[in-house]
Amino acid sequence: MDRTACIFGCAGTRLSDNERDFFADVKPLGFILFTRNATSGNEVSDLTSELHQVIGAPTFVLTDHEGGRVQRFTGAKWHSWLPALDQCQRIDEAHRKRALWLRYRIIAHELIASGINVNCVPVGDVANESTHPIVRNRCYSYEVKLVVECALTVADACLSGGVLPVIKHMPGLGSLDIDSHLALPQTDAPLKVLEAIDFVPFKALNYLPLGMVAHVLYQSIDNRNPSSQSELVISMIRESLGFNGLLMTDDLSMSALNGSAAERAKVCTQAGCDVILHCNGNFNEMQAVAETVGRLTGSSKRRAEEAIAAQPVIANRDCDDFVSEFSKICNESGIVWP
Repeated sequence: MDRTACIFGCAGTRLSDNERDFFADVKPLGFILFTRNATSGNEVSDLTSELHQVIGAPTFVLTDHEGGRVQRFTGAKWHSWLPALDQCQRIDEAHRKRALWLRYRIIAHELIASGINVNCVPVGDVANESTHPIVRNRCYSYEVKLVVECALTVADACLSGGVLPVIKHMPGLGSLDIDSHLALPQTDAPLKVLEAIDFVPFKALNYLPLGMVAHVLYQSIDNRNPSSQSELVISMIRESLGFNGLLMTDDLSMSALNGSAAERAKVCTQAGCDVILHCNGNFNEMQAVAETVGRLTGSSKRRAEEAIAAQPVIANRDCDDFVSEFSKICNESGIVWP
C-alpha cells in the first residue's frame, strides 16, 4: 500500500481537474463527504464513483451520517431521523436496542447504495447536563452502561450493512461544555472520573478498526496539549483503552487547534495519530498537509491495511423489512416516521 496518511474533503459535487490530478498523485487513504458535495442522491453516487476511480485501489469514502442534526444527505433517497438521544429516550427499553440497530442498518444501506463505505458512528460520548448542545443530543444516553450497549449496537448495524464504523470522539466529549469547532474544550475532571465514565465506551469498542480522536485538553493527563496532539493521550488510548486500530484526528480545520493546517498536521502526526482528517476541501491546505505528513509507514500503514481488509461483506442488501419493522416500533412509541 502506497497511500498518503490523509483523509480529504473535496469542494463540490464533482471533482475539479486540479482535485483529480492531486488525488491521483498523492493517493490519500480516503475521502470524507458533506452536504456541499451533493444536492441529490445521484450526485453523491457520481462523486463517489469518481473518488474510487481516481485512487484505483480500495479506498475509504467517509461521511458523518448519524441521523438527526448531523445528517449530511437528505431527499427522496434518504430517510430522516430524530436525534439519537431523543430516539433512545422515546422508545421503550424493550425495543430501544432493536430500533437503534434498525436505524443504523437502514442508514448503512443508503450509504452503500451511494458508494459510501465508512460512517463516523458510533458516538461513544456519555451525555450529562453540562454537555455542550452540539454533542448532547447526538449521544445515546446519560448512563455509561446504556452508552456502551447502544454504541455496540450501532457498530454491529453498520458492519451488518457493509459499512465500517468509526468510534468517536476518543477519549470522550461528554464532560465538556465548549464546542471544539469554535474553541479548545478543556476539562479538569480527575483521571479516576474520566476512567469511570468517559473512557468506558471506548474501551468497550476497542476492537473496531477505525477510531477518531477529539481535540480536547484533558488537564489530568496532559495540561499543555490537545488530545489529538498529545503523546500522553494517544499512548493512553493505545495502552489503557487498548485501541490498536487506525486512529484519525477529528477535523483538522476546527478552531480548537492553533497554527496553519500543515503545522497542525505535523504535531498530530508526531503525537501518534495515524491519519489526518482534513475536511474543508481547501486545495492549498490539502497540498500543504499531504506534503507534511507523507506516506503511511510502519504501524500506521499496517493499521490502514488491516482496516481496509476489515471492510465487511453485506449479508442482506434488501432493506424493506428493516424499514417496515422500524416504522412499526416508531408508531407504537408515538413517533411519526418516516
